[in-house]
Amino acid sequence: MTIMLFGVTNVGKTTIGKLLAEKLGYKFYDLDEEVKRYYSTTLEDFVNSDILNTRDKKRGAVIKLIMMDDSDKVFAICPIYYSSNFNRYIAREDVLAIELRDSPGNIFDRIVFSDKNDVVYTDDEYKYAHAAYYLKDIKKDITYYKRSFSKIKNKFDMDGDPPQVVTDRIIELYGLVPKGE
Repeated sequence: MTIMLFGVTNVGKTTIGKLLAEKLGYKFYDLDEEVKRYYSTTLEDFVNSDILNTRDKKRGAVIKLIMMDDSDKVFAICPIYYSSNFNRYIAREDVLAIELRDSPGNIFDRIVFSDKNDVVYTDDEYKYAHAAYYLKDIKKDITYYKRSFSKIKNKFDMDGDPPQVVTDRIIELYGLVPKGE
């Protein structure tokens, strides 16, 4: 089985995906990390390298490679506007596609930053000084990707819950069973 997690930036796809994979005994893939590895680049360079359609096609090529791995996996998918790059996979019987959702305020609380070398850091002083900008941007992303995520039937509201609680709720709601049980 493949569990594909979708959602806007900073909703928690990677964190939830790692926890879910660990609990279920599945492999974990993060599209951002796989793109960086496959194209030997940083995310900043990748995002600034091409127009959106070309970037999404490149992401689609990486998704195709990961989906060729027949092992059980959790796959965190960064926002992709051109859904043709993933729609054929979410329709498969062996795929559970879930869109993770939360309020703009809860997503804002999770914001982290990364430098040009993709080193993640927090800067709460900066984040809160620019809260209005980030909240507006989050709302814009939720609206922008709504169409892209429209064929994903499983919409999971995180309700601001901590990652472990969200993970347990997903396992229970979708009847997921860890390997060996």
